[in-house]
Amino acid sequence: MAVKVDFQVRPADSMDQRQIANLIHFESYVHRHLDWRNPLDWIGVPPYLVAEQVTTNAPHGRVVAALACPPDPPQVAWIRLFVNSDRLPLKEAWDILWEAAQANLGRNGNARVAVIALKDWLPGLLTGSGFVVRQQIVMFERREGMPVPETCRPGIKIRQMTIRDLPLAAALDAAAFDPLWHNSLAALKRAYQQAMLATVAQSAQGLIGYQISTQNPYGAHLARLAVRPEAQGRGVGRALVSDLIHGLAQRGASRLTVNTQADNAPSLALYKRLGFVETGERYPVFEFQVQ
Repeated sequence: MAVKVDFQVRPADSMDQRQIANLIHFESYVHRHLDWRNPLDWIGVPPYLVAEQVTTNAPHGRVVAALACPPDPPQVAWIRLFVNSDRLPLKEAWDILWEAAQANLGRNGNARVAVIALKDWLPGLLTGSGFVVRQQIVMFERREGMPVPETCRPGIKIRQMTIRDLPLAAALDAAAFDPLWHNSLAALKRAYQQAMLATVAQSAQGLIGYQISTQNPYGAHLARLAVRPEAQGRGVGRALVSDLIHGLAQRGASRLTVNTQADNAPSLALYKRLGFVETGERYPVFEFQVQ
């Protein structure tokens, strides 16, 4: 008697954690968002879906693909995980999971879904589903031996960030960026916990900027730099990054990387003035509007 094989889509639950982890570690088709949270930490926050292989003689299925795009902040959903095994064709896995995820997001109102395409196999799936390229992410690095810039800026004080600064930093973040790039307070708390160096800029008007940087085997990465809109153009970003470079030099970190949007002219100019050079890496940001 032939065994019939079917695939069904359902919400992921805690019992799927080991199978999803195995897919992430061992399969070839894995997209992970550049996130402060591990993809497994999002299980239980919808939409987080799995494609499950079920057979006539095995009622408990095998997870063969997963897709997670829970909104955070509201109405902005980054695709935080897409992974597929060779048991299901790549496009078929994407299509059935994305259809279910799109329906879930649509039931909760309009949402912008975004993806940074870090893998060369991903753009074809995205364009086939109606995603469009919104912008490009460009990578910069600053290597050992570059002159260390001056840190002193009149009227601006740089100090270590504390956990009490996070609500103000989240409000500053919301004012400084397009909603697609906002960090929620929950995301900033995780970023703060993982930071190698986190500092804020203060003036007579209060907190006007912040930066959060993380450590990696090659040095450090400037993960977030934000300046309050009314304080932009006054050297706040330069003061924060210059202070960061000094702090890293004291720790012996020889390489600092950062990424920004290719159409963000002020950021591009700032990093180039401070000795950053492009690495040659660029990644497209795709977006889809769920109605």
